[in-house]
Parts: sequence; structure tokens; C-alpha cells
Amino acid sequence: MSGGMMTCVLAAIQRLGHKLGGLNPRRIGAVAMQLDLARSQGTHLALRLVTEEDAEYIDTLRKNGLYNKYLSEVRGNVSDQRMWIKNYKNREKKGLEFYYVIERNDAIPCGLVRIYNIKNNEFTWGSWILEKNKPPKAALESAVLSFGIGFQILNCDRANIEVRADNEHAIQFYRRFGMVQSRRTESDIFFVYSRAKFNSEHQSFLDIVSKSPFEKSK
Repeated sequence: MSGGMMTCVLAAIQRLGHKLGGLNPRRIGAVAMQLDLARSQGTHLALRLVTEEDAEYIDTLRKNGLYNKYLSEVRGNVSDQRMWIKNYKNREKKGLEFYYVIERNDAIPCGLVRIYNIKNNEFTWGSWILEKNKPPKAALESAVLSFGIGFQILNCDRANIEVRADNEHAIQFYRRFGMVQSRRTESDIFFVYSRAKFNSEHQSFLDIVSKSPFEKSK
């Protein structure tokens, strides 16, 4: 195992603890945004680690034609999804992967996001879905929370992101967020995003998220 991977994994395991329950939240910026691996709380939504009880929600969402156009194909049924989660939990315990349900403050789920391939002081960010129940600014807030986990909690220096070349909406968002294109193929575009860039922008992101959706920009 390389030194970079060891740094990320040891940091993750240290914060995971034995039950993923005794973590000290990290408060970021003036806005109350509390980050930890088990549950990260933002202004309008939170991220919490998936459990086997989320199998039906995940299976239904990933098979929904409104949201899965740019995702890898899902096969099997809810039982298969539950087994996948059970196996994933072993990777989670080792600090190798973290899969989150995005939920509103009233505990209604509204999406998914995953941090995986944690190695060499980097991680891959993806499996990102937001559905119709999402609150205003959910895309920005869920991105800030999840990248905050990768950079602020796992202490990784770089994120890798892959997107389908025809997913114009996501590509525009990634560019506005500050991601830099590293390469592209006929079917996919690859971005990188640095901890330094995230740290330089995260307070402005928080200011945008905390602003009322009915408040006009100055």
C-alpha cells in the first residue's frame, strides 16, 4: 500500500471508530455545516451512510429512467442491491469507500452520492443522483458536503470525476464548480478537482447555499 493510500485509509478508519457514531463533527465556515463520515449536515440537506434498509430506494432510483441515463446499468432486484450494500459495508469499514443517501432536513431521501477508489491520496467522486424531492440548491450543497468529506475528513488532495460526454448539464455544473478537464474520450470526459481549489471556494459556496432561494442576488 502506498504512503498516500495509507494516509487516506488511516484517516478514514480513525474517524470511523467502531460504530460510526462517536465522531466529532467538523464545523466548516461561518455557516453551520457539520462534516463527519457517518452523517454530514448542511443547511437544507444532509448526507448519511447507506444501510441495507436503503436497498429498495437505491434500486428504484437507479432504475428510474428519469435519472439513470448517464449511470452504469443496474441489474438484479432489491435483494441483489441489499447484498451489494452488505459487501460494500466491508469496504466502508476499511475506509476504502463511502456511499451516501442525500436527504432533506425532514429525512426525506432525495439522492445518492459516492466516494470510492480512495488511494494514493485521491478519491473518485460519482454515482451522483438528485431526484424530484430535492430542495433548492441541492446540487451545490450535496457537492459541497461530499467533497468536504473527501478533502476535509479523508484529507485527500485530489478528486477524480468521470462524466458522459453528452451529459451537458453535469459538465456545465462541474466547470462552474471549478473542476478541470484532464482528458476525454469519444464517450467520456474526465475531470480533476483539487483540495486547494475546494478550500479557496468553499466559503463562497456556503454563502450561496445559505442564502434564501427567494432572496435576490446583489
